[in-house]
Amino acid sequence: MPLAFKVRNVFLSLLGAAGLVFKPLYTGPFQELVLSYGGNFSVSFALYFAAINATVNTPYPRTLAALLILVAVQAFELLDGFGVMANVYDPIDLLANFAGVGFALLVDRATSAVAAGSPGQGKQQ
Repeated sequence: MPLAFKVRNVFLSLLGAAGLVFKPLYTGPFQELVLSYGGNFSVSFALYFAAINATVNTPYPRTLAALLILVAVQAFELLDGFGVMANVYDPIDLLANFAGVGFALLVDRATSAVAAGSPGQGKQQ
């Protein structure tokens, strides 16, 4: 994996983590939705980009990363934070997790060519 991909993935992971950290400060449109579900979206997004570095040498790194993260975050929701963190179950959290991973996949596709150095050259699947 080229260094540009690794740097991009770390940057986007940190961007997702920043979304989680700064979520309580949000006061714009749809504030209730952002405060309620923005954390799920941000964490799922961040974890996808952390996982993509670990799955790069597999036949389908995007698919594997997305599936691994969806299993992990959905299990976290359904199993009450694994008993480690306080978690309030809300079925919409599951949708927010899917949305976060889905958005991460879109961003991954959109930025892969840039990270590879030329349009159309992103090779991850």
